[in-house]
Amino acid sequence: MSKRWLFLSAAAVLIVVSLALVLLPGDKNSEDVTAEAGPATTAPTARNSPSPTGTSPVSATPSAHASDASEKPSVTPSARPTAASATPSAAKARQQAAATASLAGRIKPGVTYRGVATFYDADGGGGACLYDPDGDVLTGAMNTADYEASKACGAYVLVHAAGGATVTVRITNECPGDCAPGQIDLSAQAFAKLASPSAGRIPITWNLVSPSTTDTISIRYKTGSTRYWCGIQAIGHRNPLARLEVLAGGTWRQLPRADYNYFLSESGSGCGGAIRLTDIYGERLTLPALAVRPDVVQSTGLQFARH
Repeated sequence: MSKRWLFLSAAAVLIVVSLALVLLPGDKNSEDVTAEAGPATTAPTARNSPSPTGTSPVSATPSAHASDASEKPSVTPSARPTAASATPSAAKARQQAAATASLAGRIKPGVTYRGVATFYDADGGGGACLYDPDGDVLTGAMNTADYEASKACGAYVLVHAAGGATVTVRITNECPGDCAPGQIDLSAQAFAKLASPSAGRIPITWNLVSPSTTDTISIRYKTGSTRYWCGIQAIGHRNPLARLEVLAGGTWRQLPRADYNYFLSESGSGCGGAIRLTDIYGERLTLPALAVRPDVVQSTGLQFARH
């Protein structure tokens, strides 16, 4: 056999072997890898592409396959605070409205009352509420029903006459007897701002107001008060007072209110201790302990908010 023939035979064998290697089934594996890698490459592109609103869908709607915890918090906090913040504010408004309704007496905020106005010599602001005459000439005596055993004491009301004239007065007295519900017996000076004194009696409407003032609340212990019995009066409060409590034995104790506008501690409990005042809007002011100094007006430097 010639050398040339041997060379050609070896070359033919090499060609056959090469073809066999090329045609082996290893190519299927490379196709599977490509098929599996395709979605993995495409999916991040879809999650990171901007949504029509300009926000990333990762934050709005995370993929069901996502396992990164950093994506999930971005969804939950963004949705829940809005609903959560709305619910407490609405609930708070309802609670405040309910509290006002329960704390207010016959004279309620936002209600217009009808009656008549008469006038008398108010003597500078003194009267059944036992405030000191202080030169305040724009005052009124409330009819017995709306006086409500002194709950109206210190309230400010805006009085409207039929002709459009108005005046704001502070309630310092009670008008008993012939004064009907809705009627206010005004000081002569207050009545004169609504009509001529010769009119004597005029139809009015009136409503509670919470005026602007620079005054602060003061406390006075009644004459004869000791640590064994005391009467406590609040003076100068912007809004009608609903409660007066004293701290006794670590507990706040509500004192009953006499029709002469003092809160009484018959047993002496809390006399000389801390005091807590609550207005008809539910605001509470806590005063530090004040010494029992009968018939002495002691300033607190505090005032209820305006409404």
